[in-house]
Amino acid sequence: MQHYERRLPHWDAIGQPLFVTFRLHGSLPANRVFPPDQLSSGRAFVALDRILDKATSGPRFLSRPDIADLVVEALRDGERRFGRYELHSFVVMPNHVHLLVTPHVVSTRWLGPLKGFTAHAANHILLRKGTPFWQDESYDHLVRPGTEFRRIQDYIEWNPVKAGLVPSSEDYQWSSAHR
Repeated sequence: MQHYERRLPHWDAIGQPLFVTFRLHGSLPANRVFPPDQLSSGRAFVALDRILDKATSGPRFLSRPDIADLVVEALRDGERRFGRYELHSFVVMPNHVHLLVTPHVVSTRWLGPLKGFTAHAANHILLRKGTPFWQDESYDHLVRPGTEFRRIQDYIEWNPVKAGLVPSSEDYQWSSAHR
């Protein structure tokens, strides 16, 4: 397992469950302030996720069914077609994506290609060139098996309900909860 930091801490763990969140470029308000000494990384994540769930500023490209479908299909291809990870749960929200995966390869061989392919394809649909689609970094967190794994899986699949998008997690089309 390799740990490295840019602006956020990152884990490159093969064979261990990983909770990953990535978001659209420009999806958070520029004026947000979180004093680093007053928020733990978990609390900071929840605070930022609440802002993302409201989606009151920035792009909401993932609310377009054609783009959300593209991302869901790419997520599933990463598991079924390419065997890069085991996909436990996911949700594609209007401006961000949550995943619970167990990687079979390092992140540069699964997350980089996933974000690169979907950015290129989505920008093509949107008729955009030379414009970033995803924010550079993602949030990732190593997940312990058992209670923490189930808690994160529930968090992911209930995210559209908490955001007020649907009354039931099964009703949200761009989620692993949707059957």
